Amino acid sequence: MPGERLDAEWVRSWREQADAALTKLMESFLVTHGFPPGRNAVLLATDGSHQATGALVDLTPIPSDLTTLYWVISEASLPDVDSGYFIHAPATVVGHFREYGPVVIDSEWIALVFASDGGGRLFAIGDSGQVWKSTTASWVDGFDVVAASLQAFLEQLGQRIGNQP
Repeated sequence: MPGERLDAEWVRSWREQADAALTKLMESFLVTHGFPPGRNAVLLATDGSHQATGALVDLTPIPSDLTTLYWVISEASLPDVDSGYFIHAPATVVGHFREYGPVVIDSEWIALVFASDGGGRLFAIGDSGQVWKSTTASWVDGFDVVAASLQAFLEQLGQRIGNQP
């Protein structure tokens, strides 16, 4: 719900459910698709990713839900879910922010790119907590709202993992 903040325990539970769904998906992937799967994983945070999250916090006013996410997981690589989904490691977000800055979204004061899909479209979280997806594979074109919150985005992603043939 808008206004509520992401809870670390909820993220841990989401990660466990995603991991279980990925295990099930990988068991049947070769038979279903005729080729072996890529490396699909939602990785737990490490001391290194916590340090990178700290660097991101020092660099920019990071939305608190993204900090909570990165305190639990460091990144996700899901190349075999739909066309692919990738939650970038905090060090990657720092590098992108230094190189490109925040993305410009009219209704957001600041929006940070934190993920992408296999087609190169970007996902950004704004200071409002909403998650936006680029309309093209570009940092400068338009962005549309895809989720009211980071939790809603993760719920959608979890459903995609579970519904993957």
